[in-house]
Amino acid sequence: MKIAVASGKGGTGKTTVAANLSYFLGQRGVQVSYFDCDVEEPNGHLFLQPQFSKHASAGIPVPVIDEAKCTSCGECVRFCEFKALVRLGETVMVFPELCHGCGGCMLLCPEKAITEQFREIGTVESGSAGAVGFIHGRLRVGEAMSPPLIREVLKTALPQETVAVIDAPPGTTCPVIAAIRNADFVLLVTEPTPFGLNDLGLALDMVRELNLPHGVVINRDDRDTTAADRFCTDRKVDLIGRIPDDRRIAELYSRGEMIVSSVPEMEKLFSELWQTLLRKIVP
Repeated sequence: MKIAVASGKGGTGKTTVAANLSYFLGQRGVQVSYFDCDVEEPNGHLFLQPQFSKHASAGIPVPVIDEAKCTSCGECVRFCEFKALVRLGETVMVFPELCHGCGGCMLLCPEKAITEQFREIGTVESGSAGAVGFIHGRLRVGEAMSPPLIREVLKTALPQETVAVIDAPPGTTCPVIAAIRNADFVLLVTEPTPFGLNDLGLALDMVRELNLPHGVVINRDDRDTTAADRFCTDRKVDLIGRIPDDRRIAELYSRGEMIVSSVPEMEKLFSELWQTLLRKIVP
């Protein structure tokens, strides 16, 4: 079972929901792993405090051109949609930072002048946080592309895993799609503000385009404000959880502590959220 937690913008409480849901399930004997796919700025470890047992380099294959064989025919340049290959006169230059590692240029080269070499783009670390398996990626500073690293994070399955909670990057761009595209259900976390609801609309369009089951969790919910409820009604999306706008929660968050274990109402909230997810995912 793969549950992705996403949001249309950063700062809505996505990691709060993902980390606390993982912790809640682990405390109840569910074999669960938390995947922090926000590889540009992972912060789930600040809350779950994992102990890492494995560290692995992650990267992509990039082309290396043998100038002795290359005839500058330009087939590789014409094929590459990402401009990682450019012909300057009789020389084909490679820009590794733009390469997506698809290998098409090597397959197309009529002179077999292209080979590949590994280029590191980040690291994947895995271990455990108590009863929760923990995996995250760290993108190297200056790297432009995170989807290849996100895919490596999601490949790192831990033993006996039955539930994967995927903490997706914020927004609606390629990294988010790489994280959520194979999920069984997507929790869209929002806040009841004009910006939050605007970006929730973008995220909602994304998951519907991908045909993924989904529902909304409102963070910092002010029951005197009905804008989020009206939004969910108008867009015909299920509202399946509310985290109240509570000073206790803000203080726990600022200290990197779990709200589900310290605020009594939160245990009931995450229990109900989990039961709702089971009803929606399991036939």
